[in-house]
Amino acid sequence: MPPAGAGCAPMTYYLLIQALNGLAIGIIYAVIAAGLTVIFSILKIVNFAHGEIYMMGGYFAYFAITLLGIPPLGGVVVAMLVSFVLAALAERTLLTPLYSPTTERKGDYGILVTFGISIFLRNLALIIYGPYPLRPPSFWSGALIIGPFVMTWDRVFAGGAGIVMLLGLLWFMHRTPWGEALNAVSQSRESAAIVGIDGQRFYMLAFGLGGALAGGAGALIGPIYSLSPSMGLIPDTQAFAIVVLGGLGSVAGSILAGLLIGVSESMFVALFPDPSRSLTYAQAFSLLILMIVLLVRPTGFFGRASAAME
Repeated sequence: MPPAGAGCAPMTYYLLIQALNGLAIGIIYAVIAAGLTVIFSILKIVNFAHGEIYMMGGYFAYFAITLLGIPPLGGVVVAMLVSFVLAALAERTLLTPLYSPTTERKGDYGILVTFGISIFLRNLALIIYGPYPLRPPSFWSGALIIGPFVMTWDRVFAGGAGIVMLLGLLWFMHRTPWGEALNAVSQSRESAAIVGIDGQRFYMLAFGLGGALAGGAGALIGPIYSLSPSMGLIPDTQAFAIVVLGGLGSVAGSILAGLLIGVSESMFVALFPDPSRSLTYAQAFSLLILMIVLLVRPTGFFGRASAAME
């Protein structure tokens, strides 16, 4: 007879594998949400085009790899650079009325403009790239196998690269003059202006930085799943939930919340009795976590008071 508890070992390994997969996806969620948090903390608006920049980043990487022959890792860098330029251009051309004293209801203006950008980018991608999914080449083929644990190298790479992006963001925000200026603008635009910080320049930097993170996340997720014009819809919704859960304006909170949501979703899928429906309900489960946390702590994990743009 098998020793007592031997039947539990496969289930334990399965749950651990699911937790690791969820951690990798949670890191990607955290990268997307961190970019959205940077934009909100500086501009005080919710960027509804964030998911579409994430989607465009995936396509930028795909064509950099397939058409230009750039290695997959270089494709991620290209995606971040082009996404930065795309986001900064959108901010300079469409969002500058936010900074004019003659513009009324600036929060509503920001929502309408970014929502319009999201519709434009999604339809532009549909026209240019077509409705059929595309799959970029793998970063590394095969899988990492350690005893009973198996994880594709693409997920390992995406998780590792996402950690590097998040650490780079934290270093930039807290150890560079530009990051310190962004923090100053986020806390008080008037005080930052008194010490000579050009607020509008840093609005563009914040929007571009958020776009670069979203584009990099899209490039990392492409080899794991696939690319499509609608791929930004679900991560965009998740990113909003994560930003609220972590605390509006808190980069560290968005990172923690992204990891929590990624692992929780993966474990929910693993434990749900009906595997055919588990993926359908996974997003609803993450929103349930959001509601429970907000009932206990309405400001999220590391929330702080945030004012609308005036």
